[in-house]
Amino acid sequence: MTFPDAADLAAVGITLKLATISTLALLVIAMPLAWWLARTRARVKVIVEAIVALPLILPPTVLGFYLLLALGANGPLAKLTGHSLAFSFTGLVAGSIVYSLPFVVQPLRDAFIAVGEEVMDAAATLGASPMDRFMSIAVPLARPGFITAAVLGFAHTVGEFGVALMIGGSIPGQTRVVSIAIYEQVEMGRYDGAHALAAGLIAFSFVVLVVVYTLNRNASAVRIG
Repeated sequence: MTFPDAADLAAVGITLKLATISTLALLVIAMPLAWWLARTRARVKVIVEAIVALPLILPPTVLGFYLLLALGANGPLAKLTGHSLAFSFTGLVAGSIVYSLPFVVQPLRDAFIAVGEEVMDAAATLGASPMDRFMSIAVPLARPGFITAAVLGFAHTVGEFGVALMIGGSIPGQTRVVSIAIYEQVEMGRYDGAHALAAGLIAFSFVVLVVVYTLNRNASAVRIG
């Protein structure tokens, strides 16, 4: 097995940068959405949940295709701003946010549900405002959910291929991520290079699963205790 070359190391750097930025953006977007889903009884909740969960069942190339239409030169965003986000790092971030959204929203929603309405109602009777109850009670109690959501969102972004290829292409130093680099190595018959990158992703994925299962186990132990 050979070590990754400079181009592949650059792909690793772009992948980590993409996953970090996307995860931070996802936490900001997903937190109020997950809180609303956990607390609301509105009839449209089912519709919103279905829309959020669509990336779980849609083929990545289908999602990537429609993102390409939306963010491309002839898409609505380009017509409004005059700029296309297709085949750019910014467009790759936008696609990653859409693709990984359910992996962040769902753990946060479950964590907020686990907080329980009794604690929130008790704080309300003591005069705490809705924002104060959310920031001082709900968020700290849901901390394991935040960690799980961040880990899953980061890992899912690292491993994405179809959406990344459709919306970002393979521009060295800009949009060429690890999954695309592996595909290109295999396509060129460079199996040693593909092995090096793939083995790194396998090790990364294993560590992610261990972390998630450990967090869930500890959270369950705390609730039982």
